[in-house]
Amino acid sequence: MNEQIRNIFIPHKHADDGGLKDLKSLVERHGMTWRDYSITADNPNNAHNEDYIKGQILAPRIRQSGCLVVYVSEKTKNSDWVEWEIEYAHKQGKRIVGVWERGARDCELPKALERYGDAVVGWHGESIIDAINGKSNTWYKQDGSNQGYRSIERYSCR
Repeated sequence: MNEQIRNIFIPHKHADDGGLKDLKSLVERHGMTWRDYSITADNPNNAHNEDYIKGQILAPRIRQSGCLVVYVSEKTKNSDWVEWEIEYAHKQGKRIVGVWERGARDCELPKALERYGDAVVGWHGESIIDAINGKSNTWYKQDGSNQGYRSIERYSCR
């Protein structure tokens, strides 16, 4: 399999940083490498002005990304930052994919992901890659059952 490299931004809560490392390892084992444009504890944002953070730090990173991969945990549901990142990506015409945290239970999707998401998948490398590449618009529930397809025709990540 040819290795694929994508520019990805991952909306998440910083408490989930460890899960992002596991997610990256999972997709790498299935043949995709990504450049992570997210803000994490390893790559912190030390600014304090919300407008500056959105306009000068987050917006350029999202614009440079081909896809948003929303890490869905119980912590993301009520994050104003995650909501803003998803909405901004939608306005930029980015593909938006949700990935349930490994072993997720009793999580709810962020409202913006429900509105603008192209696919929501479980902790399965090939499904994640297919969703990122636009080969699948399937929405899966946390238990792995198929919730259906979206009729949205969107671009794959670049």
